[in-house]
Amino acid sequence: LIYPRFSILNPELAFSLPKFQVACGVADIMAHLLERYFTDVSHVAFTDRLIEATMKTLISQAPLVMANAQDYDAWSELMWAGTIAHNNLLDTGREADWGSHMIEHEISGIYDIAHGAGLAVVFPAWMKYVLQHDLNRFVQWAVRVWNVELDVFNPEAVARAGIERMEAFFHSLGLGTRLVD
Repeated sequence: LIYPRFSILNPELAFSLPKFQVACGVADIMAHLLERYFTDVSHVAFTDRLIEATMKTLISQAPLVMANAQDYDAWSELMWAGTIAHNNLLDTGREADWGSHMIEHEISGIYDIAHGAGLAVVFPAWMKYVLQHDLNRFVQWAVRVWNVELDVFNPEAVARAGIERMEAFFHSLGLGTRLVD
């Protein structure tokens, strides 16, 4: 009952948002994509590419919005990415985990942390913890989304470089990636 049947997204209504809230929104969109991307389901190449493209859109457009809060075109791209990340289209053929979101909800409840800020903390830690579960998927993500150079002799280093680049992205938006932050 809480999903709208129709909505109009007007970028101009986002121009006055505080940068911190924008950053939190971007982190939440990214988290919704990551929860779907890191699936145990195989043969999901098409939705992998859709999710990767949406992540790359966030990576390219968020800095533009942060630099110019009235960049209508960049806001349009962010809003479209957010819509795709949240409307369940990218669940097609996949099983999502949502464990990181559940962990973050508890952190927000205990420490009064904004949801997106908490996700910027939880996701890198979760990734480091589960890295070996499906190292190949982490390598694919690092190469395709973060442009890490493939090193077939050291796939773990490739995956960790992707995580480091994601943390740097969150830092560039003004978000911490450790709870102490």
